[in-house]
This record gives sequence, structure tokens and C-alpha cells, in this order.
Amino acid sequence: MPKPQRIHFIAIGGSVMHNLAIALKNQGHTVTGSDDEIFEPSRSALEKNRLLPRTEGWNPAAVDNSIDIVILGMHAKKDNPELLKAQQLGLTIYSFPEYIYNHSIDKQRVIIAGSHGKTTITGIVVHVLNYYNRSFDYVIGARIKGVDNPVKLSDAPLIVIEGDEYLCSALDPTPKFLRYQHHIGLISGVAWDHANVFPTEEEYLKQFDKFADQTPKSGILIFCESDPMVSVVGNKQRNDVISVPYKAHPHALENGQEYLTNGKERIPVKIFGNHNLQNINGAKELLKKIGISSEQFYKAISSFEGAAGRLEKVKETKSTVVFKDYAHAPSKVRASVRAVKELYPNREVVACLELHTFSSLNKNYLPQYKDSLKGINQAIVFFNPEKVKAKNLEPLTEADIKHAFGSNTLMVFDDAQKLEAYLASQNWANKNLLMMSSGNFAGFNIQTLAEKLLA
Repeated sequence: MPKPQRIHFIAIGGSVMHNLAIALKNQGHTVTGSDDEIFEPSRSALEKNRLLPRTEGWNPAAVDNSIDIVILGMHAKKDNPELLKAQQLGLTIYSFPEYIYNHSIDKQRVIIAGSHGKTTITGIVVHVLNYYNRSFDYVIGARIKGVDNPVKLSDAPLIVIEGDEYLCSALDPTPKFLRYQHHIGLISGVAWDHANVFPTEEEYLKQFDKFADQTPKSGILIFCESDPMVSVVGNKQRNDVISVPYKAHPHALENGQEYLTNGKERIPVKIFGNHNLQNINGAKELLKKIGISSEQFYKAISSFEGAAGRLEKVKETKSTVVFKDYAHAPSKVRASVRAVKELYPNREVVACLELHTFSSLNKNYLPQYKDSLKGINQAIVFFNPEKVKAKNLEPLTEADIKHAFGSNTLMVFDDAQKLEAYLASQNWANKNLLMMSSGNFAGFNIQTLAEKLLA
């Protein structure tokens, strides 16, 4: 193990940053950090591990020559006062992926990329390797049941990393997944996202092409051939690279239960929908390359419960399920809506989407959502006008959103209390509710809402 160091995080509240801070503290390092806003679940996790900053905001006085390493989060800007102080003192500054790469320079690196599906695939791989007590490190973008902390760093010979395409930091405008330099790479699905840094679909797709091109000689590139964009990237000729295409695993759906089919064998699984059947097969192909047989995979996969917030059942009765889902990009929304409809074909579906990211609140990007909520019984969109203002975007109107989604029957709310009151007034017999957001619906608690609706 490395000798204990003093490590300071600028923007410690990030979804992966806070988990790295916890992992490093658990390794015996002295960890400090700061941020100007920290939301759940980061806040509770940092507080539990005694890493929550005493006050929110930036404090240059916390940065001095006793610090060995500064880890810089994407949320911090170039003029961040702590960053300027660290540069002035000549401290070693890493972005999150640079730090992970330096830690894993002598390991076999497995990187799982994609606009959607990467968290679930990484979660499955970690679950199966843990099931067989394999020695490995990992970095996951969300909590997985049975895994204490989504970041684990040790002296293991293998690391499995969920590779995000977003930029590294204010000092390094490189997609994170390019910094890891994979030996085995997987691309799940690609659909234009992060319009604030990739202004065109072509520019966005180019990053995944760079990722695939980075596969070394004798390296392995696994890709979902059912995804049109991924198929273009994956089928490009690359000398001395092993290409492994995959598609959805054969399956059967009976009485609300999804089964994988393998000849006459039927393996029950706890996640569902065509996109998850693709994710399962992608994970299976990857695990084959690191020593897990198909037989071993089928034995372990039944107990995988999914990643937190990914089509997660918040509450269920005999006639209703309330789901919480991280879906925010158009492709994710379509996949989640389709999955819920297929699993419960005889129930009505009410789908509520929060527009929360820069892309989703941007008038130029909004038409990408056209027909994404089509074919369900009731479609609802929520947005917080304060978020639009905070991101310096043009104000949105109900008419803008209805036009972009291609639906006159779409209900639009910009007040969380009114949305909650509307949902509470409905009859939920034989009806499912799908709440989709990468935010928190301006602060209301979906668990509390579900209890109220299904009381």
C-alpha cells in the first residue's frame, strides 16, 4: 500500500469525487475537501465518514504546502480561489481520472463507456467478480447493492472503471475515458449528450471513435452492434485489435418476471427491459475475457439487483409500482419508458421527466426529446426555472416544451409542490409511475411521495 499522504479535494461533493475521497480516507490518507454546494447522497456519505466540509464555499486558507496532492473536480472553474492557490504553491494537481490512472498504471485496465448502460454494465461486472471473490479494484458511478463504496483502490492486478465521456477538469478538457488508457474497452450505447461541451452530434460521436482507436495492439474492444452509432464505431477496421460485438441476450418475459434463456435453461434476473438485456450480454462478453465462464456468469447474475436509481422500485403494491430512474437524456428516457411498458403490458403508465441538465434545458437541444414519451397514458415534464436561470440559458415556456416533445397532451409543471399535489390527487389502481431525473425534482422526496400515493 502507498504511504499515507495529505490529499485535498476541490469540489469534493461530486458524485464520484466524494466516493474517491472516502476510499482514500479508508486507505489511511488524510483527506480534506471543499465545495460550494453538496447535494444528497454525497452530503450524507461525506458526513458519515467525517469528510463533510464545515461550511460550503471555497477556502484558499485550506490549501498550503503540507498538502501532497490536490484532486480537482469538474465542478471547479479555472478561477477557483483554491485552485489558484494550489498553482501558486506549485502543488501536484490531478483530475479524478488522472489520479485513478496513476494509481492503476501497473494494472490491467477495463473501461466501460457509453451514453447509457455503462453504470449497469460496470455494476454487473463488479457484482459477478465479487461473487467469485476475485481480487480487483473498481470505480462505479452509482451505488450497487452489496458494494460498500463505489470506489475501491488496492494493490489488486485488475481495475474495472465506468468511463465517463465528460471532460476531466477546468485544466484538462479531455473526455475522462481517454485518460484511463484501457486494455479492454466496452461501448454500450451512444446518443448525443452534454451539448454544453459537445455542441454537435458529430463532435460527441468523435469522442467514442477516439476511445475505440485508443485500444492497444492485442487489446479488446467490445461493442453493442444493435446501436447504430456504436456499430459504426465498433466495426471500423483496427489492426491487431480483437472486436467483440454483442446484442440483447435471448430472453422470456412471463407474469412480470424477466428470464434469460440459454438453450432449455431459464435464469431469472431482477433487471428488465431490452436495454438491460443488452447490458447483461455486454457484461457477459467482457467477463469471458477476464476468466468468468458462461456457466459461472449465469450462476451469479440472478442475484444482481441493479444500480441505485436505475429503474429502481421505490414502492410496490399488487396493482402499482413507483419507479425512480436516473434517465435524463432522450435515449435513456425512451429505453426506460419502453421497459416499464413491456414488463407491465396491462397497466397504464404515468411518466414524469425532470429537465435538469444543461442539455435538457437548452432550447437548441430540446427537440432531441421528440416522441421520447410517446405511447404512454400520461406524460409529464417538470423543470425548475431557477435552474434555467442559473445555467444562463434562455427561459423555457410550456409551449416550447410541448412543441419540442411533439405532444399537445403533455403536462408541464414548473412548481414542484403543484406537481406533487397533482400526482397525489390521481387514482393509482392498475397504474405505474415512472419518475425520471438526474436531479431531485426541486427537492421533493420520491420515497415520501410513493408512500403517500400508495397509502
